[in-house]
Amino acid sequence: MSLVKYEIFSTVVELGSITRAGEVLGLSQSAVSHAITSLESEWNFTILNRGRSGIQLTSNGERVLKYIREILKWNEEMAQEIANINGLEIGTVRIGTFSSVSIHWLPEIMKVFNENHPLIEIKLLEGDYDDIERWITTGLVDFGFVSLPTSKHLEAIPLKKDRMLCILSAEHPLAEQDEISFENIKEEPLIKPKKGSDNDLNRILKEHKITPNIKFELTDDQAMISMVENGMGISILPEMVLHRIPTKVRALKIEGENYRTIGIAATSFKTLAPATKKFIHYLKTWLGE
Repeated sequence: MSLVKYEIFSTVVELGSITRAGEVLGLSQSAVSHAITSLESEWNFTILNRGRSGIQLTSNGERVLKYIREILKWNEEMAQEIANINGLEIGTVRIGTFSSVSIHWLPEIMKVFNENHPLIEIKLLEGDYDDIERWITTGLVDFGFVSLPTSKHLEAIPLKKDRMLCILSAEHPLAEQDEISFENIKEEPLIKPKKGSDNDLNRILKEHKITPNIKFELTDDQAMISMVENGMGISILPEMVLHRIPTKVRALKIEGENYRTIGIAATSFKTLAPATKKFIHYLKTWLGE
């Protein structure tokens, strides 16, 4: 068993490129290719397809990858535990996150954490809710920020409630109201997040039996806000996303209590490495202040 080869294989899949994996790992492209070829020879099957469009994980490669990542995870945890026994603090914490948490929470938390634990490296992988759940399940990240409820196969800890607000152009006829009703929302053209980021909106609409008049589905929060600013429709977004919105956009409370619950999830919090547990402790402390 070669942990170095396993690390190379996992990094190539994560980055989608042999060249980029070599740059990150400090290896030549030929060394990375040799490691992959060596694993394929050892296992007697192909794990990566190489083509003009890049590399693709084969079905057999996908089957072994989860075990590779599990082995690397346990090796990392053992190294951290040995370091703890010797009075050292080392390790890598891999976190799945989405944009509003990356903007509003992580910079300050990471700054304080890094000042106190300079030998612990933090790696962030940003995506939507579906991406993050998949990364947790496959072992690409140690834990991730999610909107609850999440997959029943994951352990989750709630952290904070974030109000869902309706945004509309300041020139909209309803812009001067203090609150917007679901009857109003039902009639308006709706600009919604793409699939994977729309869990909170879908849950709220389903709870109130609303079939929305969807006009656009967009990936970027700022693009949705810009569309609303220019009168292309309304949208419903978390309050954290609406920090410093343009003056020509109004954010209205929606009738009733409507919010998303931001939490963290992992396959098991008990088995997380010491460095990861330490970071989560900092996170909870920071949010509690």
